[in-house]
Amino acid sequence: MKELKFLNKYLLKYKGRLLLGVVITIVATAFKLIVPMKIGDSVTVVKQYIDGEVTNLAYVKEQLLINILLLLGAALLSAFFTFMMRQTFIVASRYIEYDLKNEIFQHYEKLSLGFYKQNRTGDLMNRISEDVSKVRMYVGPALMYGITTITLFIVVISYMFYTAPTLTLYAIAPLPILSIAIYRLSVLINQRSTIVQQYLSKLTTFTQESFSGIAVIKAYGIEPRTNANFEALAESSKVKNIDLAKVQALFFPLMMLLIGVSNILVIYIGGSRYINGQIEEFGTIVEFLIYVNMLTWPVAVVGWVTSMIQQAEASQKRINEFLSTKPKIQNSVIKPTPIQGSIEFNNLSFTYPDTGITALKDVSFTVSPGETLAIVGNTGSGKSTILELIGRLYEVEDEMLKIDDTPIKKLNLNSLRTSIGYVPQDAFLFSDSIKNNIRFGKENATDQQVIDAAKNAAVHKNIVAFSKGYDTVLGERGITLSGGQKQRVSIARAIIKDPQILLFDDCLSAVDTETEEEILQNLFKISKNKTTIIVSHRISSVKNANKIIVLEDGKILQQGTHNQLVNSEGYYKELYAKQLLEKEM
Repeated sequence: MKELKFLNKYLLKYKGRLLLGVVITIVATAFKLIVPMKIGDSVTVVKQYIDGEVTNLAYVKEQLLINILLLLGAALLSAFFTFMMRQTFIVASRYIEYDLKNEIFQHYEKLSLGFYKQNRTGDLMNRISEDVSKVRMYVGPALMYGITTITLFIVVISYMFYTAPTLTLYAIAPLPILSIAIYRLSVLINQRSTIVQQYLSKLTTFTQESFSGIAVIKAYGIEPRTNANFEALAESSKVKNIDLAKVQALFFPLMMLLIGVSNILVIYIGGSRYINGQIEEFGTIVEFLIYVNMLTWPVAVVGWVTSMIQQAEASQKRINEFLSTKPKIQNSVIKPTPIQGSIEFNNLSFTYPDTGITALKDVSFTVSPGETLAIVGNTGSGKSTILELIGRLYEVEDEMLKIDDTPIKKLNLNSLRTSIGYVPQDAFLFSDSIKNNIRFGKENATDQQVIDAAKNAAVHKNIVAFSKGYDTVLGERGITLSGGQKQRVSIARAIIKDPQILLFDDCLSAVDTETEEEILQNLFKISKNKTTIIVSHRISSVKNANKIIVLEDGKILQQGTHNQLVNSEGYYKELYAKQLLEKEM
């Protein structure tokens, strides 16, 4: 139960609603108690009339009518309060589910990139959906039925002891055996529930990755192999679920057996004591039989509730594992910090913590507001790493990276990222309209601002060619658009934000040279008073930059203007000559 202690703060938050539920539960139970009492009284009256102890038939009919009316009234009131009880507890559980999902999602957003490289999307989704649903069953139905069971046991058994102490002891004798059995089975359920949830995460991950990569699966014709892998994983999951179901299946037969034993004991012991005159009213035996059977459902619920609690604990443990993960990037500055856009790298070296790969070695350069820096180099030379560090997606030592002469850690993280417009190499678009994808950079942007941003990104003509124009809804990850169109929509998203720092990570690789030239001309006009860093493999994309640096294996090989570099021997001149030759051909 220690894992479920995390939920105590939510139980305290909704304590008023939950306490009201407890009160309603007690009231509902009290009305349930009236039913066996009145049935017992009715049986006693009839037995007395049959035995001749009561001869007035009108009196017997009157008593039976009163008991019937009381039974009907008690049943209706019990049903009403039971309905209110469910409304109270189940609604509270939905509130807690809502709060918990929000807390998990907000925590996911705070976690660093390294976390997402180490954990699969399917597993993350499963913990915020299936695991939270298991936890909700604990704070809802399990808590409700648990309180109902405890209340019913206290009220019913107390009354049974008051009426016939010896017979009560015989009736409840099987219950300790039941408690021990439940404890043993609960341990097994907890262990097997954890395994079942782990396999569910694996299935979710496999399915999510297969659907995301369906184009590759079809292109390579590996549907049979993918299906076979899914079947193998599903088979393993099925076996684990069956193992869990086998343990859970023991609960109800065991409980029904013990309740049946209780009934036999009540009939035999109660009948013997009535014959011997130790029980005065025959209706007491009938009443006890009803009480024992009234306890059948609560006793059965004990197993169900125990199973739900064990599954919830297994799920909450998985949730706690992620919630206890501390974000490696912390916002230590509360006060907003205005960003002008000056960037300074000072002998910066960086090694990725998750892979141990050294991406940058003693890199130094400065960019002033209004300047454009271009970065070229082979794949894996560290170009994208520079942009990620400027966005503080990874940590570096204080003096190695400064923004506006201030170590990047001493800037408000939200202020920093709000001032950056970042276009990644792999353009990611959401399953929403094109308009909303562009507005992602500026939520309150007008339609005209969206159009202007699209024009500057040279994608406006493509968008209006669609039947629904800017209202065209994209498929997952923007699959509706071509590679070049996705890149340009991504550029429009960064432009509309009007940030102080623009970072372009080889985002023109999928467009033709004419479109590239149009976009670059627009970007240079837009970025006159902004800091711009362009990563590219094309000389045409970087030739007009104020400064160009050439990276190789994380080190700066060359730096200067386009004219300086083409007149110096080295990588840049060779790349320029190669691309010039390709253009001429």
